[in-house]
This record gives sequence, C-alpha cells and structure tokens, in this order.
Amino acid sequence: MDDQASAVRVPRVLLPQPGIDIARWAVIACDQFTAEPDYWAEVEDVVGDAPSTLRMILPELYLHAPDVAERVAACQETMRRYEAEGILEAHEALLYVERQVSRGVQRGLLVEIDLDAYDFRPQAQTPIRATEGTVIDRLPPRVAVRRDADLELPHVLVLYDDPDGAVLAAVDAARDTLPTAYDADLMAGSGHVRGFLVEDPDVQTATLAALTALVAPEAYARRYGLAAEAPLLLAVGDGNHSLAAAATIWAEHKESGAGPDHPARYALVELVNLHDPSLHFEPIHRLVTHAPGLADALVAAVGGIVTPVPDAAAARDAVADATGQVFALVSAAGVAVVEARTPSHQLAVGTVQAFVDGWLAEHPHAEADYIHEGDVVDRLGRAPEALGILLPAIAKEDFFASVAVDGPFPRKTFSMGHGHDKRFYLECRRIRP
Repeated sequence: MDDQASAVRVPRVLLPQPGIDIARWAVIACDQFTAEPDYWAEVEDVVGDAPSTLRMILPELYLHAPDVAERVAACQETMRRYEAEGILEAHEALLYVERQVSRGVQRGLLVEIDLDAYDFRPQAQTPIRATEGTVIDRLPPRVAVRRDADLELPHVLVLYDDPDGAVLAAVDAARDTLPTAYDADLMAGSGHVRGFLVEDPDVQTATLAALTALVAPEAYARRYGLAAEAPLLLAVGDGNHSLAAAATIWAEHKESGAGPDHPARYALVELVNLHDPSLHFEPIHRLVTHAPGLADALVAAVGGIVTPVPDAAAARDAVADATGQVFALVSAAGVAVVEARTPSHQLAVGTVQAFVDGWLAEHPHAEADYIHEGDVVDRLGRAPEALGILLPAIAKEDFFASVAVDGPFPRKTFSMGHGHDKRFYLECRRIRP
C-alpha cells in the first residue's frame, strides 16, 4: 500500500453512552479564549458535576498555572475513570459531522491519520504537513498531557483540496440512512452539531479511495502544476501543536521499541474540504503586554506610514481592504493603520511576527498572546503598556500549492472561523494498548 493510501484509515471511535448530556459533555478546543478566564468559568458552571470532556483536557488558560501538574494528572485519572465506569462505547466507523458555524454548516469526516505520514518541520515532504510554523517551546505541556493519557480527544481540523466534492460523494448518497451518533446544541453560543456513523464498508472504501485520488499524478499536475513525487494530501488547519505533540509521543514509543500496530501511531482528526462553503480563514491577531516602545519600534522597522483611524472597526475594514502590506495598532494612545513600505516577508503577518519575535527576545518581561477576536484586541490593547496588532486574513486561493512549494505559513497566520466556531471535544480514541 502506498504512502497516500495508508495515511488515513477508518477509526475506532469512543462516544459517550446514550443518556449522557452532550450539551455538557462537549467543550471547545483547549487553545481558545486563552485571555478570557470568564469564558472558562462559564464552562465550569455549565458542566457542574456532569460527565464532560472538560475533565479530560487542559485549557491553555492554565498552561502556566502553579498547579498545572495536578491538573494534568486529574485529566488522565478522569480518562481512566470514565472508561472503567462504561461511559464510553466503541464504534468502528468513519464519523460524518455537520457543525453549525458562523457561515453555515461545516461538513467534516472523522478519521485516523498515520503519524508516520505527518511531519511539522518546514521542509516536510510527507503526505500530511503543517500549514503554520510550529512553536517548539509550546509543545512540552501538550506532550505532558498526552504522554500518560489513555485517551485522545480531537480538536484537530485537517484540510483536503477537493473542489468537486468527490470525497464526500458516497457519504452524501447514504446520508439519509446513516445512524445518528449525536445531535445537540453546543454551549456558550457555539451553535449545533450532528454526527453520523458511516459503518458500511463499501461507503468507507469509496470515501477513502476518493481522498487518495486527489493526489493521483494526473490530478495533482492539473491542479497545481506540480509533479506528484511527494504530493501534499492533507494540510493541518487547526490544532497543529496538538498533532505535533502526538507525533512527539509516537516518536518516543518507537524509540522504546513499540511495534507498528501501537495505537499511538495514529491520531484522530476531522477532515474538512478546503472548498466547504462555510470555511473562511479568519486572521489571528497579536496582543503584547508590558510593551512600552514596541509600537514605535515596529513602525520604524517596517518603514511604516501611519494613519490614525477613529476605532478598531475602521481599522479592521482598512486592513481587510488594503492591497499592500497593512496592519493596525491598538494602544492606550488610540488606533492607527500602518502601511509597511519595507516589509521583511511576503505576508503582513510574517513581517510583524519576525519583528515581534526579535523584540520579545530583547524584552524578557513582555508577553505575547494570539487573539482570534478583533474586539478583544481592541479592549485589551488599550490597557497601559499593552499593544494590540490587528492583522489581515489570508486568501485560500492557491493555499495548497503555497504550502507544497514554500512550506508552512508563519505561525498563527490564520484561524478557520471565529473563536466560537472552533471544534468541540466530543469523540475519544484509545492511544494505549
């Protein structure tokens, strides 16, 4: 079996037993709302003492908490307890997902991917690759959560480039006969989600074959003008650091002599078509605290032409409509749009990130965060000695060809939807024998 065909397989999914309240069971991806403790306090209130994925994940809000080790241990203990109590039941099936997001209903497919077919390094030539730079020093907490965990819970969204909709064709044809796995509202205004089990072996085979056919030599050359010597089948859209942590743990297992059938070799992810009408790339903005002097230094470094604007809404419109490299700054002094006349990168986010990285290295008391919502940047950026940086979204045209040729985008370049649109933890998979 070639690399492309073996990169994806039908998963063994663990789902909560009937009777579990999905509205309290499912919680949003751990890397969301990291600057908003009130959001996670609300989640705690909603969940209460009900069975919930909240008890099996570590919200990144707490990555640097003094009790982080105890929190990680509690997550792992809950996994063992939920299994022992029979809260989870297994299904050998693809899982077709319909999830309400801001721009409609996003359709996905839950599969297992082979971590031997994935590489997050910039010059990767594997079938599955990162789309953004991986921050190595952000991996240890995720690795710690996974290392002694019995289960994984997926929030990773992986893109495939299928303009004709061939991958889901067989699923669409069987849609009305698929057994329902779950059907529930999601908490905190995140819409509705429905999941359906794809158990028919013929439908499974047709679906995975259509996926592999996307990178057949003729199709690959026609779509990208590239030879299919090392084709890009899947590009990680959301959750790259979690997937990189999974790959790190699998590497540890291999070094310890684990065989090829070890469950940690695989990771549970949701595949989403790049051409799904609901899919929209949202920018990820920057917030730097304890940052006196950063705004002036950044403007000088990029040869910036500064134009004051009334508010952050006007700044976001100006950034979105610009043809050159443009970003906006939010501080206690007000809001301004900056046109970079001497950029260091082809993308505004790359120009900004390169300078901020260097500046942070020289100012150890400053801290940077990545914020999805522009109104949050507007609010927090106006604090004393803070600086919010509003960035433009990237276009998804030529997305795959760019990754295939040039490697990952600068880290935290884009987000697939708003914060409330992010994937919720719902399904599980066992990663220990």
